[in-house]
Amino acid sequence: MPVEIRKLVVTREDVDFEGFKSTEKTIRRVTVAAVIKNPMAGRYEENLSPIFDIGEELGDRLCRIGMEELGGAVESYGKACIVGMDGELEHGGAILHPKLGYAMRKAIGLPCRALIPGNKKVGNPGGKIDIPLGFRDEAALRSHYDTIPEAGVFDAPRADELVVIVALTDGGRPHPRIGGKGMADYLARLAQEATTRQEG
Repeated sequence: MPVEIRKLVVTREDVDFEGFKSTEKTIRRVTVAAVIKNPMAGRYEENLSPIFDIGEELGDRLCRIGMEELGGAVESYGKACIVGMDGELEHGGAILHPKLGYAMRKAIGLPCRALIPGNKKVGNPGGKIDIPLGFRDEAALRSHYDTIPEAGVFDAPRADELVVIVALTDGGRPHPRIGGKGMADYLARLAQEATTRQEG
């Protein structure tokens, strides 16, 4: 089923200061939103598989746009969907879950072993949604538990539309210090795995 895109909206924020001090590096956070026609709007359909491929197409396309805007390696990612009022929540699930995440991982081209956090809701034009973020390779990396708040498009979704959003960052939370695993632990594990392979 072909996707009908009304518009694409890209947002980018560069975080250099948070709380009471400068960040160790600039943390870039990008969202790419597609406002699309909901081909299932206005009726109940038992079989939602025809829109799975829309998720796959958008996962690839939006992720590639986001990576170009990010300008560096993806550390954290997330996904979200706002469903217009003539749709249902499960339409968002059909877009986000069966194929969109796999397409994102393939576009990023890294192991991306962790599930991609996601969120969905039904809403009106101008509605916002919080997008949960997680580290791409290890869900337990506590330094990267994060959220992009209130993402959305000012005139969408119309009743028969969906807003599909991909979120990418090149860093975790500013000044993480609540304990648990962080990037240093992850990099140490990678080094250990490399040593083990060489010795084997």
